[in-house]
Amino acid sequence: MDTNSNDSLKNHFLIAMPAMEDPNFSHSITYICEHNEDGAMGIMINRPLDLSLGEVFEHLDIDNYDEQFDHQNVLEGGPVQTEMGFVLHRNPQEWQSTVVMEEGICLTTSRDILDDIANNKGPKDSLVALGYAGWGGGQLEEEMQSNAWITVKADPEILFSTPQEKRWEAATKLLGIDLSLMSSDVGHS
Repeated sequence: MDTNSNDSLKNHFLIAMPAMEDPNFSHSITYICEHNEDGAMGIMINRPLDLSLGEVFEHLDIDNYDEQFDHQNVLEGGPVQTEMGFVLHRNPQEWQSTVVMEEGICLTTSRDILDDIANNKGPKDSLVALGYAGWGGGQLEEEMQSNAWITVKADPEILFSTPQEKRWEAATKLLGIDLSLMSSDVGHS
C-alpha cells in the first residue's frame, strides 16, 4: 500500500471502539501520522499524563518558561518509546526535525521546538506527547477488520481547539453516530 493511496489512514483519527480491551488504547483517539505497507504510526491525543509541560522544561534545563506551562499536561502518545517526545502542531517553521503531514499539521521531534514553546516563540497550536502508537505491516488492518477501531478524517479543530477530555466524543460526532451508546457486549441486546 502506497502512503499516497486512498487506503492510507494518514491524517485520520483512529477511534477506539467501546469494546476495545487493550488498556493501552481503551477509549483513545489517535492521530495517524504515517501509514503504509510497513505499518502505521500515530500519537494518542486524549490521554493526559501526570506530568506538566513545565516539569518537562525543568527536566531539560529550559529556564524562564511561562508558568502557564505548569498547568499544561503532556499527553501519553502511546506505549512505544515512552521516553521520546513528540510535538503535533500547526504552521511549519525551521526546527531541526519537522515532518509536514497534511492541512498544515506537523510533527516535530527535536528539542528546539520545546525551547521555542517555553519562550512563547513556538507554534500557537501544539500538543506535546511522550511515546507513540505503532503497528507492524498489516497489523492495523487486521485490528480494524476485528472492529477494534473506526476511522474518520482528522479535524485540526479537534486536535488543537477541543479540550483533550472531549476529543473522543468530538471525533465520534464526525462519524454521525454516538459510539457511547454502543454496547461492548456484541451480539447481546
